This record gives sequence, C-alpha cells and structure tokens, in this order.
Amino acid sequence: MKQINRCQWAGDDPLYQQYHDKEWGVPSYDDQHLFEMLILEGAQAGLSWITILKKREGYRKAFDQFNAEKMARYTDKKIEKCLLNPEIVRNRLKVNSARSNARCFLEIKKEFRSFSQYIWQFVNGKHIKNKWKSMADLPVTTAESDAMSKDLKKRGFKFVGSTICYAYMQSVGMVNDHETGCFRYKQIK
Repeated sequence: MKQINRCQWAGDDPLYQQYHDKEWGVPSYDDQHLFEMLILEGAQAGLSWITILKKREGYRKAFDQFNAEKMARYTDKKIEKCLLNPEIVRNRLKVNSARSNARCFLEIKKEFRSFSQYIWQFVNGKHIKNKWKSMADLPVTTAESDAMSKDLKKRGFKFVGSTICYAYMQSVGMVNDHETGCFRYKQIK
C-alpha cells in the first residue's frame, strides 16, 4: 500500500485526515462556509482544532446550520440553551460572540454584497501560495491577518485576533500552507 504524504499536523486521526485532504486550504467563496469557519475558528481559541472538528456537527445543529439570519436573532433564552449543550464548547463569551458575529456578518453582506468579496480583499482576491517545507516554518500571523483582525474588530467581531484570522485564512484557502511535500500542496497550487 502506497504511503500518502500529508502535512505533519494531520496525524493519524481519520477526522483530521479527512479535513486535511478535502477541505483545509481549498479556496472557498461561499458565504455560508466562510461564516461557519469564522465561528469555528473563534470557538477554537485556546483549544485544539480536533476538539472543534469533533464538535462540528453539534455546532451545526446548535447554530441552525450556521444560518446567520437566524443566529443574529437568537434570544438570551436560546443562548442559555446553547450553553447547556454538551455537543459544543460551552463558553459563554464564545457562544455570545457567535450571535454578535452573525449580526456583524450580515452588516458586511449588506455593505459588500457578499462576505466573500469583503474577506478576500485582505489577499487582493488571490490565493497566496506559500512554500513551507515543514510546519515549523509557518507563521502564526501575517500582515494580511493583522489587517483582517483589525478591520473585523473595528466592525464589532469578537474572537478574531490575528492568530485566529491566520488560521481562518488557512482553513478557507486564502493561503496554501500545505507543506511542499504534502500531496495536497500541488493539487491546490
């Protein structure tokens, strides 16, 4: 059986490998997916990504499939219900931020016609192709993630520090940070 070369972080967990092989680093222009990933990256703050991946379906159920219109209207009672849900990370600040971020997301959609148009401006609408040999070479922030974080915060978003924004850029394919020896590097390049 042929060995598949993946980025080191994908490890041996089938869920991690599936995410790595099918989604991570693939350019996304779909507002629904971009919103979902922004909420999930914020939920990850202080935790491992595998924790969030394992709870992703729980988040989809709890947050109405990441329907921003519905999430923006969540009542305090709905937030309290989410905080009792073991299928998500039950952090009050993070759950409250999902509601407020949904409201901010909708404002951006009004202003820019789509969230995709807004978010991709931070890389001039073009996928950045990096050439990292190992995960140790990857930065945790860049000038682009700094600018994104600053603007999102100015617009009222929460849990959007520069490190979270860079992880977001990786997850939605604004940057290709697959290691050069990874089979996905050339496929996405």
